[in-house]
Amino acid sequence: MALPLEGLTVIAIEQAVAAPFATSRLADAGARVIKIERPEGDFARGYDDVANGQSSYFVWLNRGKESRVADLTTADGKAMLAELLADADVLVQNLKPGALARLGFGAERLRQDFPRLITCSISGYGEEGPMADRKAYDLLIQAESGLCSITGGPDSPARVGISVVDIATGATAHSAILEALIRRGVTGEGADITISMFDVMADWLTVPLLNHEGGKTPKRIGLAHPSIAPYGVFACADGRQLLIAVQSDREWRKLAAEFLGDEALGTDPRFATNVARVANRVELDALIAAAFARRTAPEAIDAIAAADLAFASVNDMEGLSHHPHLRRISVDTPNGPVSYPAPGAVFANAPRSYGPVPGLPGKKP
Repeated sequence: MALPLEGLTVIAIEQAVAAPFATSRLADAGARVIKIERPEGDFARGYDDVANGQSSYFVWLNRGKESRVADLTTADGKAMLAELLADADVLVQNLKPGALARLGFGAERLRQDFPRLITCSISGYGEEGPMADRKAYDLLIQAESGLCSITGGPDSPARVGISVVDIATGATAHSAILEALIRRGVTGEGADITISMFDVMADWLTVPLLNHEGGKTPKRIGLAHPSIAPYGVFACADGRQLLIAVQSDREWRKLAAEFLGDEALGTDPRFATNVARVANRVELDALIAAAFARRTAPEAIDAIAAADLAFASVNDMEGLSHHPHLRRISVDTPNGPVSYPAPGAVFANAPRSYGPVPGLPGKKP
């Protein structure tokens, strides 16, 4: 069965995480992705060596691509890029703002020479503005955007444990490119897309920002929810931790009657509404903690499930590695196959296969 992007060619002048995330998804959908690397290679190749001696980031985000080595500051490199763009549908790049134009491939030339080309430029802070020239990486944007201020426990800000800014930016780029491809199918025209990591994260931070501007600045409260209660972690009699999430007053009444064993708490003015529960969170959590402490984890899970309430185990990477719901794919690499989690989208009756991870041309594995 043909993949949806078969026949399309993507040129990727990319490194690190955000742009490679977007183009890896295009490759998964059947696009031919030609990754242009510096002679020393994408620096993400050297991030770690845990995937059969290779970088986990690179193995994850570069499956199904072809790699070409070029120095785009040379005449030969520029000629190669122009030749590739002549047959390309999409150009994705995350060079420093203005770098592509300085190489002779500015937006005006691209529109004139390749009118059907869709370009997607990813940067830290956009193409213009007071911080456009500043270097930007994932954790820097986590800090600059304020994400760290609402992450972690009460004592200090914390980093989100994955490259969430890069991944969010890559996912935004992927969806924008698909929108532009749909539009081109109607109008025949290309597109010039710019995406900044800061803009993406600011968009994702809309709810905490509106809470702050509404006079309720979010506080760091660890594994709890700043505006919903009860929503947090509780320890069972055997030491295991479970996280529960009560989303409505109806669910609270069920928790009170069926798990806490006190139906009257369901309509108690201190707890009857979510606003009241948040205001009285300390007292509320103490009641729930006592109920968990009377049960082992299996007993608590049975009771919560019987009440049809939402809960989760507080797992670590060992728990994920052996999780019964973890779907995996196996991808060929220069050092042999690597198994890792499958992409989230499942297409019924259209199973996907995933291309190999390219080695750096001219360099032995």
